[in-house]
Amino acid sequence: MSPHLQVYKPIPSMSLSILNRITGAALAFGSTLMVAWLASAAKGPKSFKTVQKVTGSFPGQVVLFGFSASFFLHFIRGIRHLMWDSTAKRLEKEEINKDSKIDIVGISALTLGLWTIIIGKRLSKKNK
Repeated sequence: MSPHLQVYKPIPSMSLSILNRITGAALAFGSTLMVAWLASAAKGPKSFKTVQKVTGSFPGQVVLFGFSASFFLHFIRGIRHLMWDSTAKRLEKEEINKDSKIDIVGISALTLGLWTIIIGKRLSKKNK
């Protein structure tokens, strides 16, 4: 472990910076799963049904939830870096920590909002 991680108290911006790197790797892995899903659809109904069964299982849903949370974290943090690079504003320590907390709320809201829609659509299909 890097020595500075043992010395400094974790703060939201530091944690989100580390998570941003981790989610970048997770998105690379998840993108290959999406390509496999598309390839199964192109291969035919039998292959597609198999992949749908896997992604519809509880572990598959957990992976998809994590993938969507990773996407939103990486997306929002990417916007933050774009803002920093293009405007050089909000670079003070207090502002960065405040914005990190806002990012956490935004990431949570987007992820939960997406999954509320997904689950709502599934429930409405079951009730028909």
